[in-house]
Amino acid sequence: MLRVIPSHLLRLSAILLASAASVSAQSGRPATEVTLRAGTIINGDGRILPGNTVAIRDGRIVRVGGPDAPVTIDLGKATLLPGFIDTHVHIDWHFNAEGRYHTGPEPPEQNALYAAENAYVTLMAGFTTVQSVGSPRDKPLRDAIARGVLPGPRILTSLGQVSNARLTPDELRAQVRQRKADRADLVKIFASASIRDGGTPTLSQEQLDAVCAEARAQGLRSMVHAHSPESMMRAARAGCTVVEHGGLATPEALKLLADRGMFFDPNIGLVTQNYLENKARFLGVGNYTEEGFAAMEKALGMKDAMFSAALKTHGLKIVMGTDAVAGAHGQNMRELFERVKSGQSPAEAIRSLTSVSADSLGLGREIGTIAPGFSADLVAVDGNPLTDIDALARVAFVMRGGTVFRGGQR
Repeated sequence: MLRVIPSHLLRLSAILLASAASVSAQSGRPATEVTLRAGTIINGDGRILPGNTVAIRDGRIVRVGGPDAPVTIDLGKATLLPGFIDTHVHIDWHFNAEGRYHTGPEPPEQNALYAAENAYVTLMAGFTTVQSVGSPRDKPLRDAIARGVLPGPRILTSLGQVSNARLTPDELRAQVRQRKADRADLVKIFASASIRDGGTPTLSQEQLDAVCAEARAQGLRSMVHAHSPESMMRAARAGCTVVEHGGLATPEALKLLADRGMFFDPNIGLVTQNYLENKARFLGVGNYTEEGFAAMEKALGMKDAMFSAALKTHGLKIVMGTDAVAGAHGQNMRELFERVKSGQSPAEAIRSLTSVSADSLGLGREIGTIAPGFSADLVAVDGNPLTDIDALARVAFVMRGGTVFRGGQR
């Protein structure tokens, strides 16, 4: 049967290919040193760095400040920061030609183009690394972007999730080993129901112990979807890497995460708001019911109390993740704006957006910091986000791995 790709996807394909060709031809990885100059440089620790130049060679930072050198790209008064990181997206979630959230089968080339569109708009918003959790269809997109043939953020993916509460610990361990064999970057685990279904625990302590222990044995990080306090504490006792959501978190649960050295990603500023704004597109699909939307609205009303408790939890490592789904890609920074509005300082928000998130991905010595030896993932914005957090939405320049994807006229 002949399959017809919608015309807007064909146009997108042409745009992406032209963009990739332009990047390769005009600003591919240079053999010679490239020097950027900006009005201000803010590092991944939220501090302003002395000097206003960064030198790059072969995709890596070789010098920050230092002796004067010819400037290759002058960013004027803009503020330069490490590339932004979103630790929780669903890069291939999209609305179909009918404007509805798509869950059924579709031609693989159509899904690939929707995912490429999401990756492109995310990169243009300054996000040079994302973690997509997770679909097996993330793998070809991840690998194509890594090869340099498509513009997009660096992608890490779980290639699926571990969620079947009927499986034995040994069967769950086998699933983790299969993820490793499939070249997943991490394991995604559902330890509680969705907030739309009350967020109650779904995996036992024994099951979580097995999954997270096997993930460590396989050299994989473990991300745990957990809304209820008990599911969060089970993840902490199991030695998992990060807890997502925590919509019903208590101070006790948050303290245990901190005590066990876990990362926490609260998702308070984008995902639920996006669902409510696009209710007509989701309603009637799966558990997107009127009751489910009522539960999300109720949870949204509790976000300030939960996030305030998280900020007060000594030693809790809060990362930047949005749970970006269909309709939310490219709007990732809304999450950070809501966190600052809810009490996080701009400097701490920038840390979570860069260096802390890099640490949670196991990439703390590769990205999230502007220093010699790190990947040249750099973003320039119009304004100073330490005094005007909204500046993070005014992206003027994007570089990933030494390649310029936005701005940077020489």
